[in-house]
Amino acid sequence: MADLKSFLARNRRLLLVLIFVTPLGFYTKFYTGPLQNWVNNSLGGVFYEIFWCLVLALFFQRLRPQQIAGFVLLVTCALEFLQLWHPPFLESLRANFIGATILGSSFTWSDFPYYLIGSIMGYFLLNCSQREPQAKR
Repeated sequence: MADLKSFLARNRRLLLVLIFVTPLGFYTKFYTGPLQNWVNNSLGGVFYEIFWCLVLALFFQRLRPQQIAGFVLLVTCALEFLQLWHPPFLESLRANFIGATILGSSFTWSDFPYYLIGSIMGYFLLNCSQREPQAKR
């Protein structure tokens, strides 16, 4: 129990941002309204990158924000290229919502700028969350 309390205290800011970003990212998949196609198919990539930056920061606290953001960008770009490959085991994983959300289902070059933007935003969020709040005078 003490470990959980110290984990929560140490990562309070990261967890708060993660609690906000995760449903927002999922919402982009179900959004209907102006710019629906862009929100459903592109904007979600930004939140996807931010999500993974935050998750990695929770568990790999010794890594610097730029290392985390760079690693997340590299892996998600590799996953994008993996969408060109359709072996049965990957297709079975992509058959459900979570599998398709994590692995993706179709390759598109236009996802890469959103991955870059999301990784940069993840980097800045990690930098901000690691700063100690200044004492009030």
